[in-house]
Amino acid sequence: MGFMDKVKEQANNAAAVAKDAAQKGQAKVDEVQAKRAADGVLRQLGLLAFLSQTDRAPASADADVLRHVETLKSYEAEHGALSAD
Repeated sequence: MGFMDKVKEQANNAAAVAKDAAQKGQAKVDEVQAKRAADGVLRQLGLLAFLSQTDRAPASADADVLRHVETLKSYEAEHGALSAD
């Protein structure tokens, strides 16, 4: 194997490592964004529960709760169960 072949092989290896790191980084970003979105839905669900308990819930509260629950079920199907931690 000549010098140029070794250089090409090392360049290819470095490119593969960089691509793998970029994919892992993007996966982590996607995971954090999904968690943040689920946290927002949980906040809205909690707000609806609070408003309901204080007799200030909007007329659409029941439909909103069902929509939020479905959103959270979809999140759990893709990312695993939510926890209280």
